[in-house]
Amino acid sequence: MTTRDAVDAVTADVRDHHITLDETGLFNAMRHIGLLCHLTARVAADAEYQLAPNIADLPPARTLGASAHHLGQAIAHYTQALAQLITLTTARQDTLQPQPDALGHHSSLRVHLDDAGRAMAAARAALEAQQHHPAASAPAPAHRHDSSAVRRRA
Repeated sequence: MTTRDAVDAVTADVRDHHITLDETGLFNAMRHIGLLCHLTARVAADAEYQLAPNIADLPPARTLGASAHHLGQAIAHYTQALAQLITLTTARQDTLQPQPDALGHHSSLRVHLDDAGRAMAAARAALEAQQHHPAASAPAPAHRHDSSAVRRRA
C-alpha cells in the first residue's frame, strides 16, 4: 500500500465510523487515534528510509515530513476532542446545570473533529502535490541499444 493509499484508508475509516455521544463514539474516537498514530509512525519511518539512497517508490522525505506533521496535528485534535467526548458521555444529565455546560463541550468537540479532518486533508494534499512534480516522477526507461551495433564492435 502506498502512503497515499494508507492516508486514504484511514480517512475512509474515520468517515465511515462516526463519533457519537455514547460508548460506541468513544470507541470510534479511540480507534481513530490509534489508526492515526500508526499511520503517522509509518509516514515518519518512510521519511527516514527516504533519506537513505536507492529508495525509489517513496515520495521525497520533505513531502513525507509535511504529511507526518499534518497527521500529528490530527492526532492532537482527536486527543482534545476525546477529552470533550469523555465529559459528554460520562456527565450526569438529570440536572439542569450540565445542559448549558454540554453546549460548550459539543461545540468544542465539533471544532476539534473538524480541525482533525482538515489536518488529514492537508496530509493527503501534501502527498498529492508531490505527485504532480515532474522531478518526483518515475525514472525514464533506459535507452535501448541496437544489438547489431554491439555485435559489430565485438
